[in-house]
Amino acid sequence: MYTGQLVFSQLMDFLPKHPFNSCVQHYRGNYRAREFSCFDQFLCMAFAQLTGRESLRDIETCLRAMQPKLYHAGFRGRVSRSTLADANERRDWRIFADLAQVLIHTARALYAGEDFGVELEQTAYVLDSTTIDLCLSLFPWAHFRRHKAAIKLHTLMDLRGSIPCSVHVTHGKTSDLKMLDEIIPEPGAFYIMDRGCIDFARLYALAQSLAYFVIRSKDKVIYTRVSRARVDKSTGLRSDLTVRLTGPLSPQRYPAPLRCVRYFDAETGRRFIFLTNNFALPALIVARLYRCRWQVELFFKWIKQHLRIKAFFGTSQNAVKTQVWIAISIYVLVAIIKKELRIQRPLSEILQILSILLFEKVPMAQALTTTELQNLKVGCHNQLPLFDF
Repeated sequence: MYTGQLVFSQLMDFLPKHPFNSCVQHYRGNYRAREFSCFDQFLCMAFAQLTGRESLRDIETCLRAMQPKLYHAGFRGRVSRSTLADANERRDWRIFADLAQVLIHTARALYAGEDFGVELEQTAYVLDSTTIDLCLSLFPWAHFRRHKAAIKLHTLMDLRGSIPCSVHVTHGKTSDLKMLDEIIPEPGAFYIMDRGCIDFARLYALAQSLAYFVIRSKDKVIYTRVSRARVDKSTGLRSDLTVRLTGPLSPQRYPAPLRCVRYFDAETGRRFIFLTNNFALPALIVARLYRCRWQVELFFKWIKQHLRIKAFFGTSQNAVKTQVWIAISIYVLVAIIKKELRIQRPLSEILQILSILLFEKVPMAQALTTTELQNLKVGCHNQLPLFDF
């Protein structure tokens, strides 16, 4: 019989304690905190994310039902709904944002050699955003529509391992173009974006930083052809052109030549036009890179289905950002555990198993390992032979 740590305690052993304490000290998170520390706050919110709690009262009720096991799970403060609400309201959300960045750095190193479907030596990022609708009367700071509130999660995701590298939480009216200003371009890397990010001045600044971009073009973009390359139309490619922009202000904003790849998707019957500043990659690889952009959509769908980011435990901007960053930390932490323990299950199954085993004393690696049952034919040796030959 296993008499070691609880699964929840084993899970938190993968959390880097020293960097977490450094983040807390940097933002004075435990200032005048007598009982309920930042680590206790993180444990409560992590429990809510892993088990799908609905409210602060739900968190309090479930944790108090496990009172004899809380100390062994790592809790040192008394769990109270009002105390947790005050902590989410007052403690700086940047504590957990910085913690998430530490976990992201660890996860990206683990998934550096992961295959994402395209043979590419350079790093490939996807920039996109998702909107989460809120109630305007409860979240008046999250401006979106006249009678509606919302927040946006602007995400820069590394395609190797689907790890979110950078997340900016803003109100619903913030344009995706502003997030291009927040990017620190990595020379040689590819940035894949949808047509909502077309701003030729910003794209030219990205190109001047020796980074590459692949972006879907709008129909109103005006250009003239400079040269044409041959393509294999059986692959879906229609043309591979070198062009120059000829719109009213486009030549001043992007004076260099661009590559224009036209592609027809036979599965959906849709036609796409891609613009890129890379002239070395095969045209089909450019089209496949854009298709990989849907991995960020799957990431948004995944966290909305399996983590608590659509129903918030607080209404202030600080409480919302705290919950979002802790949710991202849990996602990346589970991704780290999957790689460290060499678990073949998808992340959704790992979360489902953890949600019912958090306060059980079983080895986490054993609980998460896929075991296949085999039907063994066992002969019955109690039956005596009827005939002797």
